[in-house]
Amino acid sequence: MKGLYCKLSEAGEVKFFIQEVCVPTTIGNHQVKVQVKGCALSPVDIKLCEDLKLQREHIPVGREIAGVVLQVGPNVTFFQPDDEVVGILPLDAEMSGLCDVVLIDEYNLVQKPEKVSWFEAAGAIKDALRAYTALHTLARMAVGHTLLVLDGASPFGLLAIQLAHYHGVKVLATAVSPEDQKFLEQLRPSVGVLESLVARVIGVWDSKVDLADSCLEETGGLGVDIVIDTGVRLYEEEPEVKKHLPYKHDIISLLGVGGNWVTTEDNLQLDPPDSRSLFLKAASVSFLNEEVWEASRARQGRYLHIMKDVVEKLATGTFRPLVENPVPLYEATVSMEMVQRRQLRKRVVVKL
Repeated sequence: MKGLYCKLSEAGEVKFFIQEVCVPTTIGNHQVKVQVKGCALSPVDIKLCEDLKLQREHIPVGREIAGVVLQVGPNVTFFQPDDEVVGILPLDAEMSGLCDVVLIDEYNLVQKPEKVSWFEAAGAIKDALRAYTALHTLARMAVGHTLLVLDGASPFGLLAIQLAHYHGVKVLATAVSPEDQKFLEQLRPSVGVLESLVARVIGVWDSKVDLADSCLEETGGLGVDIVIDTGVRLYEEEPEVKKHLPYKHDIISLLGVGGNWVTTEDNLQLDPPDSRSLFLKAASVSFLNEEVWEASRARQGRYLHIMKDVVEKLATGTFRPLVENPVPLYEATVSMEMVQRRQLRKRVVVKL
């Protein structure tokens, strides 16, 4: 049986490779043996693994899986053989999700509705978990709020838009290219009133467009209640890939009173004037890291509740993820290299 793994080269680059592995013959009391049908590929956060002391010579790749239950442990109560399931392998898992068969704790899985495809389920589960974490857990969104999603045409951005619109939130989104802008302007819900999902698309690809001015104009000068970023520009001189990102001052300027900035920038540094501006607005900054759900067993019930809600919204068409056509296992290494470099705009799912 083969799986996809990665390791750090001497030059500090991440190298991906297919490796033969064996499935453990014994199954734990609360473990489930799953035959994997589809596995989504997401960038590997090597630094996070190092911070959590999870350094291994070979790091498993591919954690978002969908498949069929083959066997259950003696104390498993949630599942039985032949159930269709979807879930996320924990960070400390020793098996790659691209193995034909994996062992996973029953508390990391939920039932997959029959009408949801393997590839949609695997491709949406992690991005949707991030969206729930950002909007419900961190930002406490409510009906009537105004939300700004940066890079709304990304897989995560799209699900955040769909979730916010479902809950009656007014959504603004940025587009990093003319193609993305057209895509976002044409977004419509699959059920209910066929109004646009996005109230205003801000084309940051155009150097003449000012993000803060556009948001303040759209909100009558009040600012937005929630901002979800995909990173920020910390310095004047940044790599080309960060040219479309806003400066932290711009984000603080467009926040309204009591607003919440949800950031994915783990190296965010706030200067005293930035902190003063946030203080005057009684605004807050939250750091988005969806991996925390597995760090505390006290949150396990809420974690499972979120995943169940995600698959229900997939079944009803509320969530429509951005997923590439499934790729075979022999193309997984090349696809993962592109995912790691963030060269793909859709979520890649490997067909097994």
